[in-house]
Amino acid sequence: MKLVVLMFLEDDAATVRKLLQSQKVATYSELSVRGHGQGTAGWYGDVAPFKSSLYMVFMPNEEAQNLMHAVENLPPTRDKQRPIRAWQMDVESSVQSQSESA
Repeated sequence: MKLVVLMFLEDDAATVRKLLQSQKVATYSELSVRGHGQGTAGWYGDVAPFKSSLYMVFMPNEEAQNLMHAVENLPPTRDKQRPIRAWQMDVESSVQSQSESA
């Protein structure tokens, strides 16, 4: 199991949604974020007053690799200095709280 995190400017949200749809990703979490600090590679920080978003997707290994490859092959973004970025991480374990039986 992998966690893929995508970070992008809100202006590119439609592109990312199309990407997820093309990769058959039906479930993901979406967060609006505002960076703080001077900014670094992969984080825009206060030096660029742009609104950005994070999407988080838990998915099987092969699907995650396909998504990463698809991100890598996207055309340039509207703001060519601020691309869509993706990080893939291993999920070591997963648990859930108890629930009532149906």
